[in-house]
Amino acid sequence: MEAPRAPKKRVAGRRSNFEMYSWLFMRMSGIVLVVLVLGHLLIMNVLDGGVHKINWGFVAGRWASPFWQIWDLTMLWLAELHGANGLRTIINDYSRKEGTRFWLTVLLAASVLLTLGVGTFVIFTFDPTMTG
Repeated sequence: MEAPRAPKKRVAGRRSNFEMYSWLFMRMSGIVLVVLVLGHLLIMNVLDGGVHKINWGFVAGRWASPFWQIWDLTMLWLAELHGANGLRTIINDYSRKEGTRFWLTVLLAASVLLTLGVGTFVIFTFDPTMTG
């Protein structure tokens, strides 16, 4: 059995910078997410009167503006991809069998696609005139 942190053997002739770009994405997306999330919390909880004001009409008014749609969409995509990248790293580090690693990665990819698809769909097709 190999040591847990032993470097993986590389296949000859195969070279990729994916892990470096993944590492860079985590740092950059983390910085942008801090700004987006803290801005979101400041605006929603301090400047707009607190969480007790958030209801259907409040969301409808905000998502009537393309600015807030893009803000929320960017926050959704970056948070989802940032978290998925972290989980991908954990799966690669701790799953011992190739089959387990493969199926966990497939489940992760499916959940990311589903969440991004549904979230994007809701943001862009939200109908503020809909009545319950």
